[in-house]
Amino acid sequence: MNHRSVFIISDGTGITAGALSKLLEHFPNTKFTTTRLPFTDNDEKVQAAFEHIQKVAGEDGIRPIVIMSVGNGEHRNHLKQANAYFIDLFHRFIYPLGSELNQEPLTGASIAYSAMGNSYHERMEAINFTLNHDDGMTNSGLDEAEVILIGVSRCGKTPTSIYLAMQFGIKAANYPLIPEDFERGALPAALQKNIDKIFGLTIKAERLHSVRNERRPDSFYASLDNCRKEIEIAESMMRAAGIPWADSTSRSIEELSALIMQKIRQR
Repeated sequence: MNHRSVFIISDGTGITAGALSKLLEHFPNTKFTTTRLPFTDNDEKVQAAFEHIQKVAGEDGIRPIVIMSVGNGEHRNHLKQANAYFIDLFHRFIYPLGSELNQEPLTGASIAYSAMGNSYHERMEAINFTLNHDDGMTNSGLDEAEVILIGVSRCGKTPTSIYLAMQFGIKAANYPLIPEDFERGALPAALQKNIDKIFGLTIKAERLHSVRNERRPDSFYASLDNCRKEIEIAESMMRAAGIPWADSTSRSIEELSALIMQKIRQR
């Protein structure tokens, strides 16, 4: 396993540069140690970041990787004097795009988020809706949902719902299937009139057993036999209702969300 230090430097929150750091996931044979330096937006902070990079380069004996989103050209140039491999958002992406569009790009801090306008407020509304409709908390307002996730308890509904709200501004409710639903063998009545909005999540029994056992060790709820039974009935119910579903066992939240967004757009 290789080891490499990484700096994520931004003159704003660092969310954009942090998203760019997902590139590192393509290199599983390297262990990355990440240092985040948001709001590096004046001469003193830039100098401190420069010295930090130089120090780590000397200690590691190999240059670190710097992923940065810094709009000020002087600050960028100063940082680039450090002994590091730089992935510069502006140099590699923003300015080439500006040349293609024949337009001077904005370079202020947090441009991406200050320019969101209505979409930002839509995301906030979606997040509030999703939090208020987590885990079947209420049936009120389900007609407003753009997607309703269902599945057995602990299969990944909540994190997927929140990601959909935060990333895409989707009003996502989630509804756990419970023993009463399994005994009845049908979806809850509250969901029947919104059947076209439902997307199911399932999971392998062994994985569900492991997740539940961390929460309630040695309980019937976490037992492998119960997990198998619940999954089997849940999948049967979704199949009978014609509900599409995806297996969350080995899929990331991003992958699950992409599948769900595809279904929403098709609808």
